[in-house]
Amino acid sequence: MAGPHTLTFTDANFEQEVLKSTVPVLVDFWAEWCMPCRMLSPVLDKVATAHAGKIKLGKLNTDSDRNTAIAYNIQSIPTVLVFKGGKVVNTLVGPNEKLLNETIEAALK
Repeated sequence: MAGPHTLTFTDANFEQEVLKSTVPVLVDFWAEWCMPCRMLSPVLDKVATAHAGKIKLGKLNTDSDRNTAIAYNIQSIPTVLVFKGGKVVNTLVGPNEKLLNETIEAALK
């Protein structure tokens, strides 16, 4: 369910890939059974490709990697958290492509 520029985040790699990243990171909290999550997936792939090299964008499965979802109090999916410097700087619930692109541009400033 991921394109070539869409990463897979897990409880095990979250600190290294997200919190210690030198570029902004968008983390999509999703689950296989979630239809809105499935519908968002191609949009995320498109956004990840458009911004490749400037940001990281990846998915974290809330069913298999519950600890991170719990730590960030994810209540509904899809939820996208935007991290910059290891801190959450924005939260998007059920975002669209325009909102994702605007959020990325703001995070790059």
